[in-house]
Amino acid sequence: MALIDFILHIDDHLVTIVNQFGGWSYLILFAIIFIETGLVVFPFLPGDSLIFAASAMAANPKYGLDVWLIYVVVALAAIVGDTVNYEIGAWSTRAGEKHSWFNKLINENNRLAAEKFFERHGPITIVIGRFIPFIRTFVPFISGGSKMHYGKFITYNIVGGLLWTGLFTTIGFFFGNIPFVKDHFSMIVIAIILVSVVPIAIVALNKKLSLKKEFH
Repeated sequence: MALIDFILHIDDHLVTIVNQFGGWSYLILFAIIFIETGLVVFPFLPGDSLIFAASAMAANPKYGLDVWLIYVVVALAAIVGDTVNYEIGAWSTRAGEKHSWFNKLINENNRLAAEKFFERHGPITIVIGRFIPFIRTFVPFISGGSKMHYGKFITYNIVGGLLWTGLFTTIGFFFGNIPFVKDHFSMIVIAIILVSVVPIAIVALNKKLSLKKEFH
């Protein structure tokens, strides 16, 4: 329940963080984005809404946040996070049964969903997956596990990281302080999550329709 409250009211919690830690808040932003994207066992952290809320605060001078610095910090965290996750995936494959305990920490359903998404769309999934909760945490892990060439991975990683953080930084900065958005922030967060999972729903529906055609 505490995690759900944190996600739905990330704007309120972020105000508390900024008021309490000041300039160190950038490091906290970096840590949360890095953990969500870099550690495959933490796919539930609120990356999208966190970037949105922080950028909205940057548009208000009283908080003393710089939107460009926010962008650089979260983009760097996202890129480094995915790179670490890629290495964890590669290590997991090399270690095999020796470290089977590690696989028990990973949500199997989310991992399988990411694998199917990856199989369908190929390397571009590294970019697309950035915009989909849970999927974005597992895609770099799967990339490393599948022994994707690192040069190809890092290219898509950088592009995806810059686009994802850039989109939510821009939207948050220009629209986050609109009265309706501020008054209905929890609903906005839910909407962001729902819109983000639409690609998964489309892929699942297309697969179901394809299977029906094969049997008819």
